[in-house]
Order: sequence, then C-alpha cells, then structure tokens
Amino acid sequence: MEKKLHLLDSFAAEGADGAAYKVLAYEHLLRTDLVQDGADHWEPTGLTEYRLATGERVEVTREGVMRVASTGVELHPKQEAAGGARRATH
Repeated sequence: MEKKLHLLDSFAAEGADGAAYKVLAYEHLLRTDLVQDGADHWEPTGLTEYRLATGERVEVTREGVMRVASTGVELHPKQEAAGGARRATH
C-alpha cells in the first residue's frame, strides 16, 4: 500500500505566543491499481494533515482548535485583507 500527501491549502496563522506561522493542509492519498492503464492512480483517504511550513505537526481538536504538537501553542488563522478574500463559500 503506497501513500502520499497532496497539498490542499496554506494559510497564515497567529500563535498565542504572538508569533506568525504558515500552516499547510495536506490530504492523504492512497495508490490504487484498479485501472490497468500504466498510469498512477491515487484516491483520497478522507484524512487531512496539518503542518507548519517548518514541518512541525499541527493538531486539530474536534472543536477545531489548532495547536503546534511539539509546543502546545494555540494557532488562530489570520483574516484576509478586504481585497484579498479567500474562497467564496456560497
């Protein structure tokens, strides 16, 4: 069974310690051999992993609270500026 990570998103966050962080969101993909056409085929597993740009793991609680795993620093996504809105959620 072969797995890989696929970058979904990245965003700026502010830590409870006042520092700025960049958080990367990855989805876990699993290689499938259902189609025998010689190409690689990958399926999402439904698992998402968060890491800092430095590689440190970020844990997310059921309530949606993000913390740097190694230090326990709580992270809060920064709001985008008015002209640079992220994705619309209509």
